[in-house]
Amino acid sequence: MDFLTIIQVLDGTVRLAIPLLLACLAGLFSERAGIFDIGLEGKMLMAAFFSAAVAYTSGSAWVGLLAGIASSMVLSGVHGLASITFRGNQLISGVAINFLALGLTVLIAQDWFGQGGRTPSLSGAARFDSIDLPGAITRIRDMRDAGPLMQVYSELISGHPILTYLGFLTVPITWWVLFRTRFGLRLRAVGENPEAVDTAGVSVVGLRFAAVAICGLLCGIAGAYLSTAIQAGFTKGMTADRGYIALAALIFAKWRPWYALYACLLFGLFFAIDNRFQNITVLGFQLPVQFMQSLPYILTVVILAGFVGKAIPPRAGGEPYVKER
Repeated sequence: MDFLTIIQVLDGTVRLAIPLLLACLAGLFSERAGIFDIGLEGKMLMAAFFSAAVAYTSGSAWVGLLAGIASSMVLSGVHGLASITFRGNQLISGVAINFLALGLTVLIAQDWFGQGGRTPSLSGAARFDSIDLPGAITRIRDMRDAGPLMQVYSELISGHPILTYLGFLTVPITWWVLFRTRFGLRLRAVGENPEAVDTAGVSVVGLRFAAVAICGLLCGIAGAYLSTAIQAGFTKGMTADRGYIALAALIFAKWRPWYALYACLLFGLFFAIDNRFQNITVLGFQLPVQFMQSLPYILTVVILAGFVGKAIPPRAGGEPYVKER
């Protein structure tokens, strides 16, 4: 394996890690406020559909992005009403959102476009094109003759859609909001001790709804990234359980933004290896294609089995808050 191939694998890692990272940070905001959200998968799927559908009809990927964010935030509002206002079971609410999104996206897509639950292919301004940074090489023929530093700059750093750079930017922003602002301090306090926050005169319900709204915003960007940046349109179930993998990455990261970045890059690496190499030989034994395809999901099970007991979630997570009178 030459150096350029390694860089191309890392390039695929970055592309495939971004939707996981955005969904992981979405869950981080929600769970730090004490609201467990299994519905990340459904929000991403709904956003992927509406962003692709609206981008196709409007001819603008940015309009599609706004539509995807709006649809995801609607589902976040439903989850907030069920788990915060009506104090329902947060896990059941999230699972219901996943089932709702899975069926509703196919139903609407079939009604609108009649292509078996898909949207038409996107092209031109309806997609987020890659951005070539100044001085970057764009031709593969020239890339092979370039030096290592230029290959890293042109293949790994340059040539990504704007949502990729936005995804990485959300990590320091999330860290700053959670650990350097009054809002973040109160948000974390709500997830640990909502009674103390309420006693201080701060609205527990308001903070939790704010966290759920931020969760919907980030899931909307993640879904739009899938259908308008990585792929050119929506297909049935295109999230492929990435919402659940993002939850596993969140547990692995112990609800911390920078650790979430590393965890999602690890998952993205396995996805990139699966896409790049169909057959890998280890110690003279050729690994089957099915094993390579299942690597991210095997890692999910290993993480959940090995880290659930060690990673301590927010103490008030999953429990509805009932104000004492």
